[in-house]
Amino acid sequence: YKVSGIPYVTGGLNPAGGEIALSFPQVTRWVVVSNTDPAAANTVKIGFSSNGVGGSNYYLLSGSQTTPRLEVKVTELYLNGASTNVSVMAGLTSIETLNVNNLSISLFLRTNGTLLNTIT
Repeated sequence: YKVSGIPYVTGGLNPAGGEIALSFPQVTRWVVVSNTDPAAANTVKIGFSSNGVGGSNYYLLSGSQTTPRLEVKVTELYLNGASTNVSVMAGLTSIETLNVNNLSISLFLRTNGTLLNTIT
C-alpha cells in the first residue's frame, strides 16, 4: 500500500545570493518548489546537481509560480537564479540518505538524440 510522505518544508531561500544545495534528511517521495518572488523575471533554476543548474539540465520557474508535484526520489536539490525568495516542500520516505549511492548515478547529456557526454 502507499504511505504518505513525512512532511518537510523550508522557505526564505535566496538563490540570487548564489547556488543553494538543499540536502534532505531522508530520500524524498515528491517535491514542490515555489518561487514567491513577485517579479516574473526573477527566475529560479531547479536541478538535481550543481552541474545541472550551472549548465542546461534544470527546470526554470518564473516569479510567482509553483512547480507541479514532482514525483522524484532524491537526496539533494540545487537552486540558482535571480529569485530572492524560494520555498521547498517535500514528502520524505523512511529511507536514509546514506542508503543512496549518488555517485553511481550517470548523467547523459543529449542533443537531438545524440549522446554527448557521460559523467559517472
